[in-house]
Amino acid sequence: MPNKTVPVFIIGSGRSGTRMLFRLLSGHEHIEVYHEYLCTHIQPVACKYFMGFFNDKQTKEEINHLHGAGIYYSKAKYWIDCSNKLSWIVKPLYDMFPQAKFIHVMRDGRKVTSSYFHKLSPEIYDDVSVRAMQNWLKNPKKYPEPPPEKKYWWNIPQKNQPHHEDFPCFDQYQRICYHWNQVLTTIEKSLSVIPKKQKMTVKLEDLTKNKEIFSQFLSFIDIEYTDDMFTYMQRPQNVFVPMDFSLNKKQLQQFEEIAGDTLRKCGYLDKEVYTVQY
Repeated sequence: MPNKTVPVFIIGSGRSGTRMLFRLLSGHEHIEVYHEYLCTHIQPVACKYFMGFFNDKQTKEEINHLHGAGIYYSKAKYWIDCSNKLSWIVKPLYDMFPQAKFIHVMRDGRKVTSSYFHKLSPEIYDDVSVRAMQNWLKNPKKYPEPPPEKKYWWNIPQKNQPHHEDFPCFDQYQRICYHWNQVLTTIEKSLSVIPKKQKMTVKLEDLTKNKEIFSQFLSFIDIEYTDDMFTYMQRPQNVFVPMDFSLNKKQLQQFEEIAGDTLRKCGYLDKEVYTVQY
């Protein structure tokens, strides 16, 4: 790296405020920021890494000519990518960029899964795309690798990974619950080896309601707090359908069975599911 640019990777499950933060941070003079940088390039890499088809070396080689090149040519103090796709490859990212900062923005999994299911169902774990991925995984000689489109490249648990045996029987909503549960579990494990001064975990709900926590987030990347910035955080961004959808009883039970323990661990389960105001 010919400069002192520091990479900052803002990770999470998706549907947890990454586009909002991208817009918030855009335009700051010492920051170069992206939302899901080279998404269709890095998403298959991340999936192959998690599912065990890419090792660390192969993954780093792919990252090097994607994010690595972007960081190399940046002249900013901070090069930031707000992307849930990076959540699966924290280890190789840290190996490549030991000075990097990582910010995990989490959100109540019941809101995340509902948002995915009701607003983005064509691009996450739909039956047809899952079947295409499963066919390729089972018989790559017969079936071509799915193209690098968002709808195909979501992790399918492999042998000795959690829910490997259950997953084939999951419906779409259960598969989305699996995603939220597994990505948070993976992030927690991956961040455990990152020095404290280089990582931050924060709830989206706190960023939008707690000025002190929001100010700490900004300070982590050397941005001075303003009331206007906090006000901006009050209105949801990346809104395809400006409605708040509730989960039905069956879905709440499915979520509990797959991700209830993780929700409790994150401190959400005893709280009522809030309503988003648009």
